[in-house]
Amino acid sequence: MNDYPAEPWDLHGHAYVGVWLLPRGTAPLPAAPSTKAVTLFGRTVVCAAFFVYEQPSPLTYDEIMATVLVREGWRPRVSITHIWVNSVPSRDGGRRLWAIPKDLADFEVGRHSSYAAQGIGSLAVRRVRRLPWRLPLGFRIAQDRAGTLLVSPVTGRIRLGLATARWTLAADGPLGFLNGRKPLLTIACRPFHLLFGRRAG
Repeated sequence: MNDYPAEPWDLHGHAYVGVWLLPRGTAPLPAAPSTKAVTLFGRTVVCAAFFVYEQPSPLTYDEIMATVLVREGWRPRVSITHIWVNSVPSRDGGRRLWAIPKDLADFEVGRHSSYAAQGIGSLAVRRVRRLPWRLPLGFRIAQDRAGTLLVSPVTGRIRLGLATARWTLAADGPLGFLNGRKPLLTIACRPFHLLFGRRAG
């Protein structure tokens, strides 16, 4: 018997997403076969994000990830290249259900202002300006499962904003390719309600 819930996961919480444009050769490669990185002005679109999953989510935990914007043909996808959580069920479920390469890390998280993953990086949020309403959201995750492409849907509603924040990614850590680089912007997703994965049947 699995110790993680069946998909889809009904997720609630908040997140901050930094967006970078990295020169070719410095960005991580997409973790999905038959996809290509989306480039703007010859640069790859890379994101790093801290997520906090809260009640009434089926699992409550913290998460840091890096993603690359890719395309399958002309269809946009998100490829998760690096990701850590502080929940064994989340790690196991992410790997088995959606081929998301989750590993474990220790986190220190403040309510809405400070986030850190040991040996990986931290985020200090100083100010957030949010829209007054929630917006619908939908995208698809593209991952590699034993050499084949696995595409998983994500839908939901989210209240967006822009954050004034400082990202610090460890130079000798797994996200060191972002060390010393300033993001174009940091997006606040506070709160969000996401349905991750496919419904049975």
